Amino acid sequence: MHKSRWNYRVIIFIFTMIVGIVLSIPSFVPSINGPKIKLGLDLQGGLHMLLGVEVKQAVKSKYKSIASSIKYFTDDNDIVIDNLRVDKKDVSFTLLDNSEEKNLDNMLSKIKGLVVNKDKKLNYKITLTKSEIKKTEQYAVNQAVDTIRNRLDQFGLSDPTVAKQGSTDVLVELPGIKTQAQEQRARKLIAKAAHLQLMAVDEKRADQVYNMSNQEAASYGDVILHGAKNSKEEYLVKAVPILDGSMLTDARVGFDNMNQPVINFTLNSEGAKIFGAFTAKSIGKHLAIVLDNKVYSAPVIRERIGGGSGQISGGFSVQEAHDVAIALRSGALLAPVKLLEKRSIGPSLGAESIRQSMIALISGFVLVVLFMISYYGYAGFIADIALVVNLFIIIALMALFGATLTLPGMAGIVLTVGMSVDSNVIINERIRELLREGKSVAVAIEKGYANAMSAILDANITTLIAAVILYAYGTGPIKGFAVTMSIGILASMLTAILGTHGIYQSLMPIIERAKNLKIWFGIKVK
Repeated sequence: MHKSRWNYRVIIFIFTMIVGIVLSIPSFVPSINGPKIKLGLDLQGGLHMLLGVEVKQAVKSKYKSIASSIKYFTDDNDIVIDNLRVDKKDVSFTLLDNSEEKNLDNMLSKIKGLVVNKDKKLNYKITLTKSEIKKTEQYAVNQAVDTIRNRLDQFGLSDPTVAKQGSTDVLVELPGIKTQAQEQRARKLIAKAAHLQLMAVDEKRADQVYNMSNQEAASYGDVILHGAKNSKEEYLVKAVPILDGSMLTDARVGFDNMNQPVINFTLNSEGAKIFGAFTAKSIGKHLAIVLDNKVYSAPVIRERIGGGSGQISGGFSVQEAHDVAIALRSGALLAPVKLLEKRSIGPSLGAESIRQSMIALISGFVLVVLFMISYYGYAGFIADIALVVNLFIIIALMALFGATLTLPGMAGIVLTVGMSVDSNVIINERIRELLREGKSVAVAIEKGYANAMSAILDANITTLIAAVILYAYGTGPIKGFAVTMSIGILASMLTAILGTHGIYQSLMPIIERAKNLKIWFGIKVK
């Protein structure tokens, strides 16, 4: 008695084939809705950049943040300090009220990673521990990756790749960038620090700014900044900001009374509290709104400003205002980034890559199909069916999970064409050996699969492990190769071990009636 033609193996194989074909169709016919394979940078053109994060600036920003916290705490608690200064490697100030020493020390002890040194005259010098400096630098790189990715997502680019590379670098790949204007806009958005600061103008010395050097300004605890509209315009502001963009929760484009684009921003509860307290104490004074170390406006504070909201105006175009708002919403970069490497890939080069890859894929596929049929007969044809289904499964799964197909990924598919028939070659050879020994077709097929199993599993599992390691430690193109290889290996094990076995079981009565092993397995047995 033979098993039913509709055994569970062949049912699973047919179901997988139908699902694979259905899910693959949208990738071949773009007009049809459904999940589609996304083309990588090297196949559709775009921009490749390697950015370096200047982590030392992140440490400096950390010291500025510590100084802002000290200033807010001392102002809020009426503690008198003098000469609050921020350097690249420390924060220093003098406590003038001896009775507040314990209160101030208690506040500083709550900030992690600080080393507080002071002398008998209560001159404080605050530094970061080595571990905190390293942690700040690492955080700056990770934050740059997240921030750039958020900006590009809001920018509207499809499937940008943003990944950490090494200890201080960030890899950015932007498929679909086709014009110089798009490239320039994307680069500006990526590199924009978007560091918002609200800073007090030094009212006593503001009129001396054009006759003052940077060193002299620093001696007063000030810094000289240029205007955003007019670079020749200078402002003398306190080096320690009132608050910064870390307290910003939202930024949207709006229009002023003159119908000019402006950016309306909103602060969190802590920022709103600090902002309200400062403006209440500073009526009649100027507040500089600073973005990336350029003063966009310095209005006079007429009254206490509550609610934690403000406005940035600076002669923006609508597009510029939109991009600045995106940068502010996605968060400021803790450290500036610099361009280390740039490659632009045109759409025509991507199209040529696709054409050459398809030639390689089709050529390899045709040669494998012809070899299998000529050498193994109908058994080779069954293996070719499994190969076709295998390709549909790869395309379907990549489309379903939104994977990006790269040129190395295409190479992985080409390689999979050869590897996917490898299992069938092992199985067919085991079956032929048993047939030569005089076993019946049914016994030869069942034992052939059983005997081939260990070799197939060993070969595929070791290759799969290598692909997983490539994915874990590789960058974009290598990951693409690893993805297609992994899916191809798993699909080939399904189609070869399960699918072709089910087909043989379904065709067993026909094979035995034919009694022609030359046609079915490519051998003659006396």
